Amino acid sequence: MSQKSLFQIVQNFSQQRVLVVGDVMIDAYCWGKVERISPEAPVPVVAVDKWDHRLGGAANVALNGVALAAEVAVCSVVGKDKEGDRCLQLFQDSGIEVSGVVKSDERPTTIKTRVIAGGHHIVRIDEEVTRALSTNEEQMLLDAIHHNLETFAPTVIILEDYNKGVMTPALIEQIIAWANERGIPTTVDPKKDHFFAYQKCTLFKPNLKELREGLKREIIASEQKSIQEAIHELESKMSNAMTLLTLSEFGICMHSQEGFFHQGAHPRKVVDVSGAGDSVITVASLALAAGADQSAIATLSNLAGGLVCEKVGVVPITAEMLLSELK
Repeated sequence: MSQKSLFQIVQNFSQQRVLVVGDVMIDAYCWGKVERISPEAPVPVVAVDKWDHRLGGAANVALNGVALAAEVAVCSVVGKDKEGDRCLQLFQDSGIEVSGVVKSDERPTTIKTRVIAGGHHIVRIDEEVTRALSTNEEQMLLDAIHHNLETFAPTVIILEDYNKGVMTPALIEQIIAWANERGIPTTVDPKKDHFFAYQKCTLFKPNLKELREGLKREIIASEQKSIQEAIHELESKMSNAMTLLTLSEFGICMHSQEGFFHQGAHPRKVVDVSGAGDSVITVASLALAAGADQSAIATLSNLAGGLVCEKVGVVPITAEMLLSELK
């Protein structure tokens, strides 16, 4: 794949419409300083300076899509609460379509609060319900997804599973069936609980740890034969068209009817791996929707994952950053 072709694919991202379905959440940050220990218990007292609220989970994948110049819609479930309202407002502020976000009184909005003082992460507080959607919630979300398929007309659907209960087996099966009927590619960022539920998806993107846990077998990242055997086993069970396997310092491997393609990691100063998987699945999905072949999908995804690792915190990769890196 020539550099010019890769440029054209990235420039084509702006023509894509991405529907993200999955577990959205709020990442809250409480910033402060510690000047004393509590008299009530041997713990630090944090004097709060400021709060920050950001979109997290599947919502960060949506933000990546916007940063890459695509049109983005989200389908998910949040609570009928203050944080649910905040989540919708953050989506709208980012230019993300929210008609597919269902508000439920059966669960709260997932919030992960990180308390940071003096540059140190003191504690994280999780407020969430991780049980599967109720029958009522599931039906409301399916209705919202079907509506978005008709009105938003996505060119690709990203299924982003964080094991928070939104991605139920019945929901997954129905989305992929609808997508396959319409010729819309589906891409999957899986988690352990429903690893094999994504039957007949287009592109399945586990990392090495997830693939080892899913297949319950040892896979040697540095040995191509070991990786190829694992991917063959996965695809025999999943009937997926493509597999994109991220291998950390060993780069990325892709398999489809075009064969196997492996690309090593680029030399980088790794600062923080947070959000790398979100950028990889977003870039892979947009490249797939733009008609890229597997070497281009893998090459661009590999670049995106590496770029994120050079940034502190969860930072979406922009189309400009990708184009600059290609130069």
